[in-house]
Amino acid sequence: MQTVTCTRRLEIDAAHRLVHHKSKCGALHGHRYRVEVTCVANVLSGGMVIDFSLTKSIFGVWLDEKLDHTAILNKEDVALIQAVNLVHEQAGKKPVYVVDFEPTSENLAWFFLDKANELLQPEHVVVSKVRVYETPNCWSDAELSSLVVNSLLQKAELK
Repeated sequence: MQTVTCTRRLEIDAAHRLVHHKSKCGALHGHRYRVEVTCVANVLSGGMVIDFSLTKSIFGVWLDEKLDHTAILNKEDVALIQAVNLVHEQAGKKPVYVVDFEPTSENLAWFFLDKANELLQPEHVVVSKVRVYETPNCWSDAELSSLVVNSLLQKAELK
């Protein structure tokens, strides 16, 4: 089975802290995250896997609304979540985005891969890979195996 991929780059600014990290990342700090979302399809609709603007208007908007300019914190970080939420509430800013894992680039890549697939599934594409840059020199990839991608593509074609 031949497939075609396309990738859209999205960017957000967010803070995070790793509760169980013994070095610098144990302190609250921020990053300019770059998130690359790779979509795959068998059949091209109008010569495209997916219109780049759809990836931005669906997954990019979710990133902006939920994560941009806030903190991504592990649910175990109760005191910090409460403190940041208090400050954000007083300033009229969005609340902390709480996750049930350490917000490392590796874990965020898997989380974004799942979320992007959930959000973009109605467009009949599969998100096969997400790359999360924490810095220009450091990134993590989450990628579905070819067996999983092929299975998901077959389901997408049946709809």
